[in-house]
Amino acid sequence: MLVVQKYGGTSVGDLDRIRNVARRIARYRDEGHDVVVVVSAMAGETDRLLKLAYNLVEEPSPRELDMLVSTGEQVSSALLAMALNAMGYSAKALLAFQIPIKTDELFGKARIRDVATARLKEEIANGNILIIAGFQGITDSGDITTLGRGGSDTTAVAIAAALGADVCEIFTDVDGVYTADPRIVPKARKIEKISYEEMLELASMGAKVLEIRSVEFAKIYGVPVHVRSSFTDEPGTMVVEEDESMEKVLVSGVAYNRNEARISLYGVPDRPGLAAKIFGTIADAGIVVDMIIQTGRPDGRADMTFTVPKTDYKATLKLVDKLAPELSIEKIEGDEDIAKVSIVGAGMRAHPGVAAKMFQVLADHGINIHMISTSEIKVSCVIDEKYTELAVRALHEAFGLDRAPEEETL
Repeated sequence: MLVVQKYGGTSVGDLDRIRNVARRIARYRDEGHDVVVVVSAMAGETDRLLKLAYNLVEEPSPRELDMLVSTGEQVSSALLAMALNAMGYSAKALLAFQIPIKTDELFGKARIRDVATARLKEEIANGNILIIAGFQGITDSGDITTLGRGGSDTTAVAIAAALGADVCEIFTDVDGVYTADPRIVPKARKIEKISYEEMLELASMGAKVLEIRSVEFAKIYGVPVHVRSSFTDEPGTMVVEEDESMEKVLVSGVAYNRNEARISLYGVPDRPGLAAKIFGTIADAGIVVDMIIQTGRPDGRADMTFTVPKTDYKATLKLVDKLAPELSIEKIEGDEDIAKVSIVGAGMRAHPGVAAKMFQVLADHGINIHMISTSEIKVSCVIDEKYTELAVRALHEAFGLDRAPEEETL
């Protein structure tokens, strides 16, 4: 059995934890499994490196910033390999360029294009446990890139897909995927099994257990993902193909995202090509737009509101400010004090009235809705950030998520 494991920064946060991880890996090896391990930087290390850079210069070069922050994973992968070798297990640490893991050239948010497997397969055949530095890749021109926050998850699932691994285990500081953030909802329950689509929606809506691109890889290549804690041997949550039992659950989870900002453009000329010009310019800057609402006006113009990650808010404002004179935009406003709250569940496909119930629950608690977005298995609302926790708790209770799984009635 070929097992790919990923250990997050908390799991390798100090030398004692690295030794514990080494012992866990050794147990898998003793059971006869081939093991490939992906590691994050030690907890706090990436933030420390970023602080160094921004204390030195106001706007570090993205290329050099990737060169800097990628060193965190190099440290933890080397230390873990050392620990295993000292225990008598043959282990070898590898960086992305040694494999190689090829990416595009979008520094800080690079996307994986290809994972070469020849060396990996050779090392496994030679009996080595491979410890791979996550979060990083290399361009065709040889520059180091990083995959963005949570990128080690993506590295692990991409490697599991490339090697055809039997399972990809994501070890973290939580013991699985919960119906809501347990820090906000004490009655949140661990979900034993969830579909790729549901996990994809939860991840995109702000659930931080898995990085969204890792779920995309898993779904495309059918990689079973097991989310579990590195501090216990208890089973966690399996992320797998949807089955009939999942459709019986109306809502599987409530997610929230405070990393949202809203930008409104008023008086945009309502003619073909304007939206393409605006959002094409934003996309060219590597900024992901989430929700979009456009409202026509009697004067032949339109008002347009959209959301972007809060970290890209200022950059997006600069871009639309530059476009304003050319496109005759009357006014631009922005708001960073918002949050997105979402409910997700495969059962929504067959049950009408879910959105209406969500809107009523928020209204009953005096929470105004600014924007709405839906899919087959998700409903999202943009609200004032100060109501985030109240909204999550209210929705969790209203949809019965604090009880044992059963088909909900509206």
